[in-house]
Order: sequence, then C-alpha cells, then structure tokens
Amino acid sequence: MSLQLFAHPFSSYCQKVLIALWADGTEFEYRILEQDHPENMVELKGRWPFGKFPLLVDDGRTVVETTCIIEHLQAHHPGPNRWIPDGDLGLRVRFLDRFFDIYVMENMTRAGNDILRPEGSRDPYGAQQGRDNLHMAYDWLEANLGDGPWAAGEQFTLADCAAAPSLFYADWIEEIGPERPRLSAYRARLLAHPVVARAVDEGRPYRPYFPLGAPDRD
Repeated sequence: MSLQLFAHPFSSYCQKVLIALWADGTEFEYRILEQDHPENMVELKGRWPFGKFPLLVDDGRTVVETTCIIEHLQAHHPGPNRWIPDGDLGLRVRFLDRFFDIYVMENMTRAGNDILRPEGSRDPYGAQQGRDNLHMAYDWLEANLGDGPWAAGEQFTLADCAAAPSLFYADWIEEIGPERPRLSAYRARLLAHPVVARAVDEGRPYRPYFPLGAPDRD
C-alpha cells in the first residue's frame, strides 16, 4: 500500500489527519505508535528526527505537519471532499486552520501538559497564560464564526479537521460554557459528525494518558 500513516489514536493532531482520511475513504496502512509496536517509532524517527507525529509516507516520500499532509492528500489522493477550496473561501479555511492549531490547540497543550510534568518542573505561570489565551480564542470564535454549520460555511473543510480535536480537548481544560452558545453548538456538531465521532471513540482506550478528561460530558 502506497500510503502509511504513523499516528496515535489519542493524539489531537493525528485525529486531524485521520478525519480527512476517513471522510474521503482513502485507503492507508495505520502504523500505530504504541508500546507494543516499537518498530513504528523507530522508523518514524529515522524519517523525521524530531519524532513528532503524525507522519505520512506516500510511496516512500515523507510528508510531515498536519496541514501539509492534508494538502498533500488533496493534491495526490483526492476524494469527495475539497479540503482547501479555491479563492477567498480557501484563504478563510487556511486562516481558520491556523487559528485552531495555534490559538486553541497550542494553548490547550500549554495548559494541559503542565499537570503531566513531574513536581519541580511545572510552569504554573505558563499554564495559566495558556488558559487565559484559550478564553480569548473562545471569545473570538464566538464573535466570528459564521452562520453555516461548519467553520467556513456549508462545506466541511480543513478548518473543521483542525477544529474538531482542538475544541474537543480544549473544552476539557477550560470549558467553553453556555455563555458562548455559537461555539458550544459548533463543537457539538463536530462531535456528532461520523468521522469525528470515530476519532473520539478510537481514542477512548487511551484516556488514562490524560487525567484531565471529561468522561461525564464526552
């Protein structure tokens, strides 16, 4: 099989790419990065010394970074979804993709990872900055999301692939809350999407990795 994805089911950025692959029905070999498959991490680091994932291999060619992977899939393995439309809509999609990755997911990670650090190496100031920035991001989204069902309108795009895991995990760290009804409703629509629901379900067995989960809500 020409496509291999090195990924973990509980990783937010891996879910972003999995959503696109599953929604298009693209066939690929899932090289899961878990303790019982150490050879997959060894190969990943051989291809990308930073060791970050997901990583896509397409007929021997290595593609890294989630947005680049999805753009590569659209260019070389197109499916029924147009992840990055043309023209001004495409520019809006690209902007929202970066917004969810940088202003939501990175701040969620900054706040959430702090509790996983051993005593003596935590950064409460940085974690609080992450939480504060999440609320700024929520407020911006509440004011700027459009009236369509998805981030950029009627079409499920790259922006929604980024938004789904970002908002899913961020709400575990800092709840979006009823005072942001538009954003809360958007998150609920994302979680009801069949491929997003699949990503969430396949990550469930690994929730003990992250003690700040919200199983009573999600």
